[in-house]
Amino acid sequence: MQKILIANRGEIALRIMRSVKEMGIKTVAVYSEADVNALHVHYADEAVCLGPSASSESYLRSDKIIDVCKKLNVDAIHPGYGFLSENASFADLVQKEGITFIGPSSESITIMGSKLRAKKAVKKYNIPMLPGTDEPISDVNKAKEIATKIGFPILIKASAGGGGKGMRIVKNNEEFEEQMNLAISEAKSAFGDGAVFIEKYISSPRHIEIQILADKYRNTVHLFERECSVQRRHQKVVEEAPSSILTEELRNKMGIAAIDVAKSCNYVGAGTVEFLLDENMNFYFLEMNTRLQVEHPVTEMITGLDLVKEQIKIASGKKISYSQEDLTINGHAIETRIYAEDPYNDFLPDIGTLLIYKRPSGVGVRLDDAYEEGMDIPIYYDPMIAKLITHGKDREEAIQRMKRALEEYVIGGIKTTIQFGIFVMNSKVFCSGNFNTHFIKDHFKKELLDNFSSDEVEMIAIFSAYYFSENKKITQKKNTVKNSSNWKKNRF
Repeated sequence: MQKILIANRGEIALRIMRSVKEMGIKTVAVYSEADVNALHVHYADEAVCLGPSASSESYLRSDKIIDVCKKLNVDAIHPGYGFLSENASFADLVQKEGITFIGPSSESITIMGSKLRAKKAVKKYNIPMLPGTDEPISDVNKAKEIATKIGFPILIKASAGGGGKGMRIVKNNEEFEEQMNLAISEAKSAFGDGAVFIEKYISSPRHIEIQILADKYRNTVHLFERECSVQRRHQKVVEEAPSSILTEELRNKMGIAAIDVAKSCNYVGAGTVEFLLDENMNFYFLEMNTRLQVEHPVTEMITGLDLVKEQIKIASGKKISYSQEDLTINGHAIETRIYAEDPYNDFLPDIGTLLIYKRPSGVGVRLDDAYEEGMDIPIYYDPMIAKLITHGKDREEAIQRMKRALEEYVIGGIKTTIQFGIFVMNSKVFCSGNFNTHFIKDHFKKELLDNFSSDEVEMIAIFSAYYFSENKKITQKKNTVKNSSNWKKNRF
């Protein structure tokens, strides 16, 4: 490969480009009008504007992305995560145009993109699954009979779902019909597919996922697990590797199950198999994500592997150069996602200008971001600002480093989840390792956050406004970026 287009934006686009550049391969950025001054645009060797700010008119325009590839003689596309990364039609189109898709086949994406298809595929490998239906169901009375047989509480889930959408917990017969209709309606609205199915609901699960790599020669390995149980609205906010509770025996069993899931759909590339773990340490297949995960850095920290480089090597037709026995866990890593959200107000997004932006640093600290002081957080996209990762010789050291790094991380002008991250790291429950996916619901109260007084908030705002008006930092930085010889490229 000589040139790779990154069909994404923000921190993941920049993170991918850095690995691509280290491999001696040219990079192409695409961007929307809202991202004209984004760091990934300036970092790439070439950059092309796809269109207006809305993702439907830019980052989701597969036709425009293909046109850019043809115009600039691009060899391959890396989709990152989100946007078109799990779009089977896009993967198929890329391959038909003679461009390499750095990811699995469209067939694998299709199978694992539907929870019902995925369940059917993995069933032949005797992978543990929750009791429930294997087919979509729309008959309320029949569904109620099945739910009664399984035993309440049960979960109604959208087949094409994700992120908690089209998902309803039902505690008894009386509320079943209403909740099923709501799940179907939400699934149609979110995914254009109203198919739902029923599963037994695990009341206090842990969310454990296994990273796998598979090449075109049927070699598949797992890169151990990630613990992702700290979530809000079914979205992960803190992840770590390895899990604090898995025994070596259970880790091996889950790793083998994850490899079998990959084999069930002839998977090639990097993927993640997600499991629920109950209070009795029984695990159940949940789904497979057919792309790079947001939390992949914690796996990189404990294995020493660069997953983006591994993806590119596999897509180039190379064999995985190591066996399962060669892989070992080195220390412990934690990732805290930093969102432009207000933890005092149910984590609602908060947009605006980064008046102050001071990064943490030091031994064992990694920050994947794509912002500078003075930049705006766009309203059009996911509000994640950065991923802060720490690594230590053990879990305690990783936690202490995360505390220190979060305290060094200063963002002014918008509300962020930094203080929430500090709360998690100071939580006795989290530090004990004895928590589940209800951690935020059961243990977090906004009153527990260390809050600034209103006077202090006002003082920060006054200082920030004065600082930028007097020193014109924003303008100077933008001019430096545009004029420096290190940032030259073709922009269209």
